[in-house]
This record gives sequence, structure tokens and C-alpha cells, in this order.
Amino acid sequence: MGLATAKVLKEQGIPFQGFEMHSDVGGLWDIDAPLSTMYESAHLISSKRMTEFADFPMDDDVAEYPSHRELTGYFRKFADHFGLRERYKFNAKITKLTPVGASGEGWQVAWQDEQGEHSETYAGVLIANGTLSEPNMPTFKGTFDGELIHASQYRHAAQFDGKRVLVVGAGNSGCDIAVDAIHHAQKTDLSMRRGYYFVPKYVFGKPADTMGGAIKLPMWLKRSVDSVILKWFVGDPQKYGFPKPDYKLYESHPVVNSLVLYHAGHGDLTIQPDIDHFDGKTVHFVDGTQADYDMVLAATGYRLHYPFIEKSDLNWQGDAPHLYLNAMHPTRDDLFVLGMIEATGLGWQGRHEQAEMVARYISGIQAGTAAAKDLQAEKSADFTRATGGMKYLKLARMAYYVDKATYRGAVTKWIDRLTKGGGS
Repeated sequence: MGLATAKVLKEQGIPFQGFEMHSDVGGLWDIDAPLSTMYESAHLISSKRMTEFADFPMDDDVAEYPSHRELTGYFRKFADHFGLRERYKFNAKITKLTPVGASGEGWQVAWQDEQGEHSETYAGVLIANGTLSEPNMPTFKGTFDGELIHASQYRHAAQFDGKRVLVVGAGNSGCDIAVDAIHHAQKTDLSMRRGYYFVPKYVFGKPADTMGGAIKLPMWLKRSVDSVILKWFVGDPQKYGFPKPDYKLYESHPVVNSLVLYHAGHGDLTIQPDIDHFDGKTVHFVDGTQADYDMVLAATGYRLHYPFIEKSDLNWQGDAPHLYLNAMHPTRDDLFVLGMIEATGLGWQGRHEQAEMVARYISGIQAGTAAAKDLQAEKSADFTRATGGMKYLKLARMAYYVDKATYRGAVTKWIDRLTKGGGS
């Protein structure tokens, strides 16, 4: 997201300075980056053609579901192609963002690098530090005498060698990690608080996310059609012990993983209910059963984390900042958050569009265009998240989830108007 933002700022002729706490670009996907939560077996869960930037496609020899190493290489090629590296200070960690005054008066930016502490005033700030680096570690009752870690601390399957392992949480990472553990651990169990919808990576020999895009269906019909397809290709996960989802398809992010069902069907993986409490190495579950483990790995997700800025400055409400189209502060024209967005099928192009909308808005405000003034008025009025009427689960990880069609429609509308410059 940071690279996409840098690219469109450069294209719009907006002078900027980028800050990156690692020594190179790649962010989350660079397993060697200080805040990376990658593990050796991690791959993209969407296909490359549905995820890549439209004006910088991935090479043909890149796998359909690329590994984290292929993606790190892709982002470095992206940075080189668009000449972005020279716009960044590397090994530079932002420590504090402080508004100088009202909107338009700028921000005091403090950072730390190998030379020490620094501070400088900038006309505006665009935050693009990601959403998947701060572990959401639950609090468990009792004490566990074995090894208790978060998924962010997992790097390679050898960590499971010979151990009795319980993976807590069955999102995409949790299922990936459970499959890794099966091949190394003495035994592997998966604790689930709620059911999930499972989507295969391939349908009729093609990446599942490339199917069905030609015809736009209303959500009620899309749910019906996709539910039938899932029954054909996935079957009934409940017969393997998985709990039945208590919500409708697409009201939470589906799990793109067929192997976890395969191994559950083969008895390699046992599904357990939610944890009640720990007692030594014994885990007691809410249904009254218990089992002993050497390691408990909490694949319980991540939370939004902007430690360098006050929550009040970000218009934080509930579990996330309340921003117009997940990016634009209601009353400030010098503060933006890029990439605080999730949607099934949004891809990086959808995020690139978010960055382009913001960059064109900054240019429009500076030029005083009618379109920019219209957007300024709309974002300062009452607004709701672009959910398209979807009732997403009331979870912290869903607090910034949007409907792809609704969101991209709104963003591209503003890009078009801001490009033309005229009013409504």
C-alpha cells in the first residue's frame, strides 16, 4: 500500500518523503522485515491475476498462488520500475505524529534512524503501515505450562517437531499453520470458536477467484449460486467435525484452503471446540472435554495499530478509525490512512485506486477544483462504511471490511470526477 501510494503521489507531481523501518521495500511480505508476520510456507490466498497491480502484472513464471518470496521480489521490481526507492528513508521508524494546528497547518513528524532522533514539519501525512503486524493475543483462564505463542511468532514447521500441538483459530493463517503442523507434530488439533465457509483454490482446474466474474449477480443470488458450487467442490465440513457457521456466506472472510479439510477427513487433524481454561499442560474445552499439549499456537489475528498517533487524531470509533471510504479524515485534509481496508476480491488494484483517489484529492484541494470541494463536503458530512448493505460479523477484524463492488464503484467515481476537475 505504501508503494502504491508513493507511485500515485509521484504521478500526480506531489512532493513527498517516504519512511520505511526496514532496509528495503516489501513490508509484510518480506519475511526478514522487523514486523513481518510471514512464515516459510505462506502463499497468497488469491490468485496472482486477480491480485496484481493492473499496470504492473506479475511475470508469467510466477506461480498462480505466489509464495511470500515471489511477492517480495515482485514489490522490489515494482519499486525499481516506478523509481520509488530514492523517495524513501530506510531504517527509519516513525515515533510520533503531532498536528501543528488545525487542518492545513501540517504535522510534526518524529522518527528514529541509525543517526538518532529527528523531527520535521510536513504539510500532510499519509499512513500506510498495514493492518497485520500487531498480534491480537487473547487472554486465557488458567496457566499453560507448555509453549504458548501467537501465529506472528511462527516461521517454520520444525517448531512443531515431536510436539502435541493445538492451533487456536481457523482463519486462513490458522488453517495453513495447522496443515504445516500435521507433518511435523506428534499430534495436531484445531480449536474453533465458530464455523467458517471453506473455498477451494481451484474450481474446474482454474483459480476459484477467476470464476463467475463476467456476470454481476445480486448478493442474494450470488450466495445461492456460490453455496451450490461450494457443496460440489468442498462438501459438508461438518462431517469432519467443523462447526456450522452461524452467519451467511460472505458476512465474514472465507477460508481459502482445501488441505485442512483433506487432513481432517483423513484423521490427521482433530477439531476441538473453544478453550475454557488451561491447567498445566491440559487444555479444558467448553464442552467439558480435555486434552494435553506441549504447544498452543494462537492464530487469533491482528488488530489495527497506529502507535505513533493519538486515537483522537484518527477519529477512532469502536474497533477502527471512522474515515470516509476507509481513508479520508472527515475534517482534516492533511491526514489520510491508506490500506485500512479488506474486501473479498479487492486485490491490490482496488487499493491502488484508493491511493489514486487520495492523491487526486490532494491535487484538487491545492488547485481549488469544484470536484475536490464536493468530496470535501461529502466526507465532512455523516457517512457510513461502504458495506453495500452487507451485515458483517461484529468483530474487530471486520470493522474495516467493505463490499468490493460498492467500494470500488464509489472510489472510481471520485477518481473520474477529480480527474475532470468539475463539480457534480
